[in-house]
This record gives sequence, structure tokens and C-alpha cells, in this order.
Amino acid sequence: MSSTQKRILNVNVGILGHVDSGKTSLVRALSTQFSTASLDKHPQSIERGITLDLGFSSFLTNLPENLDHMPYDQVQFTLVDCPGHATLMKTVLGGAHIIDMMVLVIDVNKGMQTQTAECLVVGEITTHDLLVVLNKIDMIPEKMRFERI
Repeated sequence: MSSTQKRILNVNVGILGHVDSGKTSLVRALSTQFSTASLDKHPQSIERGITLDLGFSSFLTNLPENLDHMPYDQVQFTLVDCPGHATLMKTVLGGAHIIDMMVLVIDVNKGMQTQTAECLVVGEITTHDLLVVLNKIDMIPEKMRFERI
């Protein structure tokens, strides 16, 4: 191995939530590397305005100090952008076996919805690590945010 070659730990992060909760927008904001299947590039996804298949993108970060005993230099978080529509839950389940941790995206204006609850079940089956993101907070007037959340 070259002395300049970085040793990278990969963590697959499933991004799940109800349709139109902002999952793909969150992935777009976080990612620096995009696969050919990322960010709803399929023509039907564009036409329908929803994610139809698993999308893959990633970003790199330095290894946290609490993991410096491991043989890695960086962590690559591979984001698995999952569909949120009920009819596409089979697609989510098909990719669930590669998920190391899960981010559950909730539209704060709509709260828990049907597929949000289904995604929680997927998370319980696939991983012990879950991060909840309350999305679209900027849509609530600033003076009302604390009360609404």
C-alpha cells in the first residue's frame, strides 16, 4: 500500500422517511460524490417527482478521535437514498441488508405519517443506530418553531 493511499472505513447510511419529507434534498446537501443512480436521475423519477429506486452518494470525513485505534484514516459515509412511497417499500427492503445505520427524515410540518412508521420498523430490523432528522423547520415562522416542534 502506498504511503499516500488513505485507508477508508465505509459506513452505509439508509436515508428513510415518508414520501416528500425531504430525503433526497438532505442527501444532495450532504454529498460530495454521486453515483450514476443518485438523486432521482431516472426519467420516471423526474416526471413523477419522487424517488423510485435506491440512490447512492457519499462524503468523506476524518476519522473521529474515539476511533483512532482502528486501522483507518477516514470515514466514508455512503448515503442510500430510499424511496418513501408505500408502493416502493419492497425496494427499500431489498436494500436494507446493506444499511449500517439509519437516518429517519420527518417533515416537521406533517409529523409522523404512515411510511414514517413503516421506516421505523425497517430500522428496528436492520440496525441499532438511528438518527432522527426533523426537516423543513425553515417552513415554520421562527417565532412559532419552539411550540410546533
